[in-house]
Amino acid sequence: MPQLLLELFSEEIPARMQANAARDLERLAREKLAAEGLLPEALKTFAGPRRLTLVAEGLPAAQSDRHEERKGPRVGSPDQAIDGFLRSTGLTRDQLTEKDGVHFAHIHKAGRPTAEIVAEMVDGIVRNFPWPKSMTWGRGTLKWVRPLKRILCVFDGEVVPFHIDGIDSGDTSEGHRFMGSAQPFKARDFDQYADGLARRFVVLDPEERKERIMDAARTLCFARNFELVEDEGLLDEVSGLAEWPTPILGDMDPDFLDLPPEVIRTSMRTHQKYFAVRDPQTGFLVPHFVTVANVEAADGGKTIAAGNARVLSARLSDARFFWDEDRKTRLEDRLEKLKGVTFHAKLGTMRERVERIEALAGELAAFTGASPELAKQAALLAKADLVTGMVGEFPELQGVMGGYYADKEGLAPEVAEAIRSHYRPQGPTDDVPVEAVAATVALADKLDTLVGFFAIDEKPTGSRDPFALRRAALGVIRIILATRARLPLRKAVAVSEFIRAEQEAGASGKANADEVTAFFADRLKVLLREQGQRHDLVDAVFALGDDDLVRIVSKVNALEGFLGTEDGKNLLAGYKRAVNILKAEEKKGALPTGEPTDMAGAPPEEAGLINAVGHMQIEVGKALAKEDYAAAMRELSALRPAVDAFFDKVLVNSDIASERDNRLKLLAKVRDAMGSVADFGQVTG
Repeated sequence: MPQLLLELFSEEIPARMQANAARDLERLAREKLAAEGLLPEALKTFAGPRRLTLVAEGLPAAQSDRHEERKGPRVGSPDQAIDGFLRSTGLTRDQLTEKDGVHFAHIHKAGRPTAEIVAEMVDGIVRNFPWPKSMTWGRGTLKWVRPLKRILCVFDGEVVPFHIDGIDSGDTSEGHRFMGSAQPFKARDFDQYADGLARRFVVLDPEERKERIMDAARTLCFARNFELVEDEGLLDEVSGLAEWPTPILGDMDPDFLDLPPEVIRTSMRTHQKYFAVRDPQTGFLVPHFVTVANVEAADGGKTIAAGNARVLSARLSDARFFWDEDRKTRLEDRLEKLKGVTFHAKLGTMRERVERIEALAGELAAFTGASPELAKQAALLAKADLVTGMVGEFPELQGVMGGYYADKEGLAPEVAEAIRSHYRPQGPTDDVPVEAVAATVALADKLDTLVGFFAIDEKPTGSRDPFALRRAALGVIRIILATRARLPLRKAVAVSEFIRAEQEAGASGKANADEVTAFFADRLKVLLREQGQRHDLVDAVFALGDDDLVRIVSKVNALEGFLGTEDGKNLLAGYKRAVNILKAEEKKGALPTGEPTDMAGAPPEEAGLINAVGHMQIEVGKALAKEDYAAAMRELSALRPAVDAFFDKVLVNSDIASERDNRLKLLAKVRDAMGSVADFGQVTG
C-alpha cells in the first residue's frame, strides 16, 4: 500500500526539544489521519538538529465513502432549533427523515484522495505545532522553532502539492551543512530519502546517533586504557547537536584534577557538553575528555580538541577561583546571608527554614538512632552552600559542595556526609542516604517541605506538582524503609507543624496530620505498585490507623503471601460472606452484642468456630505483639476449616431468636478478630 514521507527542514532545532517534537509530530499525524478514517499500518518519526521526519506505511490511496446518521430535534420543535440542525448538516428540511417523532439527517460523504487529506493535515500541523518556544521571521506570519526552510511531502511516489507561507512542498532534501553536497537531492520514498541522507553524512535515527557516539567514544578511551564516564542525559543532548556525530578525545591540564570531581564533570557537562574520562582501575578522573564534533576533521580532530581544551581550561579556572574563595569563609559564617534568600513568600526565608529543619532533626534523631547534636549541626549547615560562589555558578552542586567545605573545615564525617546527601533521593533511581545522621537531616528537610506547603494549601493536583511534593513524600518513604526507622508519620508531621507554628505565631495555615499521612499512603501505594504489589492491601493495612511504614510494609508483604494461598482466598471469601450477613441484619435493627456461647444442642460446627476464633485471637495477638506477621497469617489460615464448616452446616438466620443472635455474635467476632490484622473489607481480590 502507498507510503507517506514528510520532512520539515529548518535551521537548528534545540536538542532539548527534539524528542518531544518527534512524539508530537507522531501524535498529531495519528489523530488527524484517524479523524479522516485513515489508519496507517505503521508510523514512525525521527528528530534531528535540522529536521523532523515522518514515514507512514500502508495508507489507502483514498478515503472510503462515509455515511452518517445524525439525530436532530423532535418533530414540532421551534424553527430556530431545526434551522440550526440543518446548518450543522448542510441539508435542507425536505432531506430530513422522521422516526419515532424525531428528525434524522442522513449525510453521505464521498471519500477524498488521501493526498488531499495529507495536504490539509500537514498545513494544520505546521501552523499549530506545540513548540515550547517559536519564532517568526522575514515578513511571514508562520511560527516555527527556527526558520522553516523546506517541506518534503511525498505520497505514493508523488509530491503532495500545497503552499505554506512562501514554502512550496516538494520532493527535495539536503544533507550535512558542511560535509554533504551543496545541492539538494530528490527522494520519492523513505528508502531513497534515508540512503540520500546517509551518503551525505546525516544519521537520521537519533538512537543510531547515540549508538555511534557511544561506540566511538568507548573505543577512543579503551585505546588509551581509560574508561568513559557514561552520562545518559548528556548523550541525549549531544546526539541532538550533531547530524554526523564524531567523538574526539582531548587533553586537559592535569593541574585541575585537584578540584572536586563533581566540579570537573559538571563544568564539562554543563558548559561544554563533554564526557569525562576516568581510570578504570582507581575510578579517579584522568586529564582527558571526549567531545562530539559534527564533522570528520582532516587532522583527526586535533585542532578541535586543542580549541576545546583551551575553553575548558578557562571554565575550570573560574571553578578554581570559586573553590579557593569559598573555602576562606566557614559554612557557619554564611548563615547570615540565608536571611536574604526567600524560600517561599508564605514560608519565610531560607534561614528560617534552616531553623525549622534543625529543630526537627533533633526530634527525629530519637527515631533514627542518630546523635541529636550531630543531626542538628548538619541540619544547621545543610543549606549554607547555597550562598557560595561555586553553587551560584553550578546550582546542581548544592549539598555536594557543602559536604566538601565541611570536610575542609574538619567537621565530623557524619556531618559532612549529611550535608552532601540530604537532598537525596531526587529521583526513583537515586541512592537513599542510610547513615543515621544523613537520613535524619534528609527526612527533616523533606518533612518540612511537605508540612509547609500543605499548610499554605499548595498541594499537588492532578499532574500539577510545582513544588515536587510527591517526590519529597516518596523520598521520605524510601529513607524510612531503607533505614528501618520506626517513625510514626502522624507524630512526625505534628512535630514539624508545631515547630513551624512556634517559630512564627502568625504562620500561614496549618497542616493536617491525617491529610499529610493519607498523602504518604497514596505515595506508598505507587511505590509498591511499581514493585508489583497490590495497592488494595496497603489500604487494608492503613485502615487500621497504623502509620509506621516499616510495620505497614511488613504487614502488606505477609498479607500478600497469605492471600496468595488457597486458605487465604477461601478465608477471605468467608470473611466477606460474614460481613455481608452482618450488614444485611444491621439494616433490620441493631446487632446483638456480647460474646457468643456454646449453646446446648447447637451444631458441633458452631462450637468449633467459637473455639477456633478464640484460640486464633490469642495467637494472633502474640504474633502481632512480636511483629511476626507471617505467624499471624498462619494463625488466620488455621481458622479457615472452622469457617468453611460453619457456613456449610449452620443456618445463621435460625427461626429461634437465641440461636440467631448467638450466631450473629460469632460472625461479628470472626470479623473483628480478622480485623486486628487488616481491614479485609478493603481487599478487592
